[in-house]
Amino acid sequence: MCAACPPQSPAVAKTEIMLDGDSPLLAATFAYWDNILGPRVRHIWAPKCEQLLLSDGEITFLANHTLNGEILRSAKSGAIDVKFFVLSEKGVIIISLIFDGNMNGDRSTYALSVILPQTELGFYLPLHRLCVDRLTHIIRKGRIWMYKGQSIISFLTTEITPIMELFSSMKTHGVPQEVQMVRTLCLFLTPTERKCSRLANTGGSFKYNSGLFVQGLLKDSTGSFVLPYRQIMYAPYPTTHIDVDVNTVKQMAPCHEHIYNQQNYMSMELVTLQKTASEEVKIPDTIIHMDESFTPNLNIFQDVMNRDTLVKSFLDQIFQLKSGLSLRNVFLAQFLLVLHRKAQTVIKYIEDETQRGKKPFKSLRNLKVDLDLTVEGDLSIIMAMAEKLKPGLHSFIFGKSFHTSVQERDVLMSL
Repeated sequence: MCAACPPQSPAVAKTEIMLDGDSPLLAATFAYWDNILGPRVRHIWAPKCEQLLLSDGEITFLANHTLNGEILRSAKSGAIDVKFFVLSEKGVIIISLIFDGNMNGDRSTYALSVILPQTELGFYLPLHRLCVDRLTHIIRKGRIWMYKGQSIISFLTTEITPIMELFSSMKTHGVPQEVQMVRTLCLFLTPTERKCSRLANTGGSFKYNSGLFVQGLLKDSTGSFVLPYRQIMYAPYPTTHIDVDVNTVKQMAPCHEHIYNQQNYMSMELVTLQKTASEEVKIPDTIIHMDESFTPNLNIFQDVMNRDTLVKSFLDQIFQLKSGLSLRNVFLAQFLLVLHRKAQTVIKYIEDETQRGKKPFKSLRNLKVDLDLTVEGDLSIIMAMAEKLKPGLHSFIFGKSFHTSVQERDVLMSL
């Protein structure tokens, strides 16, 4: 054995996960730093398949690689470091989240990692933020689980299985580049965002997953459909629900309000987990069920009632063009470009009026008139895009760290 290689780990416990279709993930691992033996793998999760792409020994070696050198890690308490390895000689990529935690009273450094073939790099990159966000929140809850001395492997299994199922569904039902409802909505996305979207499964087995830009979902046999509150709150952007059977559109609050509510929800969830994970041992399913029903405010979707001219004019014009022609795609691209430029104009207008943030903004009425955004729907559309380009713009305009959408509407209506 070469000196550079860590000591060979003994047989590592492994959980095989049944998935529908092929999985782009080779494995997920949970490793820790042993002060005597160095990096050690605690558990492996791998999709159950006939062809063994990586042996357990190879997975163990790759997982150990993620913790090499972490003995000198210097990070703030609670920090989670994201590492991205491309190991060409092994033909794999590894996404690893490094964190400190207490297990049975002993503090150590841990790594939660996923391993994919290098050939799936193009597939994975658009999903990187989604993957890191999901793993980050798993670690936040897992730390509490470890501190309480409860079964971290059982907990991680309940959380990693949905991630593997998501990646498998994205591989088999991802939205293709060519241009129906989901595909039409995806035309309004960038190519990268389109790769982070998913078609509906005719088998109806897909559930809502936070982090996807557009996803098709089917109703059950009774014609009903329930969006999971917990997953909706985890989403990086507000969710819009479109029911094509009854032609209704419901939206959550704007992005800045959603982020505010999201942080409150996640904090309350961790506090609740801390309180419930007492000396009495509870299985992970109990906590997961509690999270799903932990709903401090169910009134999060509102009917879209705003009147606008931008989208109405766009629809009137695009349906005058013959269908089946690439001309419609070009027209749509130009419409998106117009929205983007209007959003940039709003940002530039505010920067000029406030000397790039040195003075408070007091010209909202003038902005609406000067930029022809007096219709509430038009202003909402452009402000949403401007907020995406310049996070924090809403709070700056209204002069407070947080304004609910109802309060904003009252202010706008008074101008």
